[in-house]
Amino acid sequence: MGTSVQVKPLCGVYNENPLSYLVSIDGFNFLIDCGWNDHFDTSLLERLYRVASTVDAVLLSHPDTLHLGALPYAMKQLGLSAPVFATEPVYRLGLLTMYDHYLSRKQVSEFDLFTLDDIDLAFQNITRLTYSQNYYMSGKGEGIVIAPHAAGHLLGGTVWKVTKDGEDVIYAVDFNHRKERHLNGTVLESFVRPAVLITDAYNALLSNQPPRRQRDQQFLDAIMKTLRADGKILVPVDTAGRVLELLLILEQYWEQHQLTYPIFFLTYVSSSTIDYAKSFLEWMSDSIAKSFEHTRDNAFFMKHVTLLINKSELENIPDGPKIVLASMASLEVGFSHDIFVEWAADSKNLVLFTERGQFATLARMLQSDPPPKAVKVTMSKRIPLVGEELAAYEEEQNRKRKEEALKATLIKEEEAKASLGVELVPADPMIIDASIKPPSSNAAGLQHGAFRDVFIDGFVSPPSSAGPMFPFYDSSSEWDDFGEVINPDDYMIKDEDMDQASMRIDGDLNGKLDEGSAGLILDTTPSKVVSSEQTVYVKCSLVYMDFEGRSDGGSIKKILGHVAPLKLVLVHGSAEATEHLRQHCLKNVCPYVYAPQLEESIDVTSDLCAYKVQLSEKLMSNILFKKLGDYEIAWVDAEVGKTESGTLSLLPLSTPPPPHKTVLVGDIKMADFKQFLASKGIQVEFAGGALRCGEYVTLRKVGDSSQKGGGNIQHIILEGPLSDEYYKIRDHLYSQFYSL
Repeated sequence: MGTSVQVKPLCGVYNENPLSYLVSIDGFNFLIDCGWNDHFDTSLLERLYRVASTVDAVLLSHPDTLHLGALPYAMKQLGLSAPVFATEPVYRLGLLTMYDHYLSRKQVSEFDLFTLDDIDLAFQNITRLTYSQNYYMSGKGEGIVIAPHAAGHLLGGTVWKVTKDGEDVIYAVDFNHRKERHLNGTVLESFVRPAVLITDAYNALLSNQPPRRQRDQQFLDAIMKTLRADGKILVPVDTAGRVLELLLILEQYWEQHQLTYPIFFLTYVSSSTIDYAKSFLEWMSDSIAKSFEHTRDNAFFMKHVTLLINKSELENIPDGPKIVLASMASLEVGFSHDIFVEWAADSKNLVLFTERGQFATLARMLQSDPPPKAVKVTMSKRIPLVGEELAAYEEEQNRKRKEEALKATLIKEEEAKASLGVELVPADPMIIDASIKPPSSNAAGLQHGAFRDVFIDGFVSPPSSAGPMFPFYDSSSEWDDFGEVINPDDYMIKDEDMDQASMRIDGDLNGKLDEGSAGLILDTTPSKVVSSEQTVYVKCSLVYMDFEGRSDGGSIKKILGHVAPLKLVLVHGSAEATEHLRQHCLKNVCPYVYAPQLEESIDVTSDLCAYKVQLSEKLMSNILFKKLGDYEIAWVDAEVGKTESGTLSLLPLSTPPPPHKTVLVGDIKMADFKQFLASKGIQVEFAGGALRCGEYVTLRKVGDSSQKGGGNIQHIILEGPLSDEYYKIRDHLYSQFYSL
């Protein structure tokens, strides 16, 4: 049998809940994504709790809460302790996302599911990889190789490729084939015939999306219409994901048209988000990278966007038309929630949604058709304690401090008793036990004479001691010709220590929080949260435009048809979308399509058989290698046998090997071959998708229709009457390949 593969969904199947899946490969358990929703609903993590201790490694695909939001809580409360793998942007931007969520929640509730320290500890375990970097697992995972590849949805977003014994398991959710301003499209189409493909049905029912230019223009037209009518625009956004694309669209349009309407980006970590974006150009689109190489212009050096980290800064701005991109996209908490409540009653204003709101959130409610005319919201804020409440709080804190001090004292006394190795009778510490008599011998007198007048407070020296003394440890050092031998590791500053040291400095590249956000953390003023119910009458305009950065249904079907996996697993999507895509794939992609329920473990082990064999020295000595560019290739004719140790080995044939047909290895580009023929004096031109060579010969490339999904397998067909010209062009064609 092939590599054993089991898939068990823990969350995010037949619905739009967060993503979390347990994938076992030959007994090695991968937790792929560890998502949570904006409600931080602990009931969604019950299934993760049951398997957290069995997880061997965690793979994170995107830097948003739906893919990594539960990681700090799982590390703290659920017993998850496995190493975590992600790309550098997912690590950095995911950290900022969790900071922003924590600070937003802490301002309106007594949020205690996790703390900033829990976030830091969880993210310290992350091993950062670059795109296409192979990482070889060790120990229990020996033989497994993981590699991240571009997903095209969010900065650093990942399609995970897990390989064991030559068989690939691909995890590709929330991918985007389109090239955008700040991201290239996914590389999923470069994979052909993997053993298992795990993908989502989130957009399976979405019709074809409009061209990018048309979509961007509609977005800008809606904004300009509102601004020219003296209206304000609220764009609820995520912390550090799709908001980067929106900022680039606005920045470039404002620069081209020299507009003066103010644009504000408001989150608790806005300046850190942009600072990190400036440093991640190599993870972005080719156009951004080339622009920086040629002109040294950084696309995220924002001239027209003002970064804010506090709503009071926005309130100090003069009233007038403006655009505010504020977190959270769900409108459940954060600055976007408060601004919506303030602006919703004005018909001149616009709330512009760029992604579907999470289920059961205010954003999702407002995106319904028709939208509600009024909504009930809870307004909460944190205020300092005063008067009797402050006095009661301080009294409680003093009581807790005394209890902690008492506990610490008791612990120290117990440790002291244990170190002395004697049982002390509980008594007044000022009373010296008279039953212990000093030694009377002359020798003892000489030893104790110097200590007879020492007043011992609660300390009785053991009989074996000469007198009371402090502990002393003789640390003998090694010396060489240059002096004392030191351990260089004692003087090294570890990366995690550097991260801790820079954890709360203002928003430079090494820090993770803005100065204002750090102030919120360091503010220890006693406070409480007060809440009130409020009815908001929605008179402003509500518009939804798709800037989610996911492939539409038609494109998903084409990509899956091209990849043509041997087995396909569908997750994350409504029941209707999942069933629709499953039926399509059964007819057009592969015969094995699975859509498991929650906690349903499915076996998608490949039907292929893979064996490890050794190449015997006798066989290798008879093989003739031929140079092929940077590689060497050869025909291998052998038979399988067993060595003395019982392992399989390839041995030379006992009979003469059969003759081999000539094989041409390599590929050519038709445009390059056209130039080559022209340099040889042959008249050549493209006509009807083929290369017309001379007067009668035609050269064309065609795909192999017998290979499902084999878009990379192509044949070159040479057509024309047999003549000198035909053979001459054929010789030129053969010269472009390596012959074996």
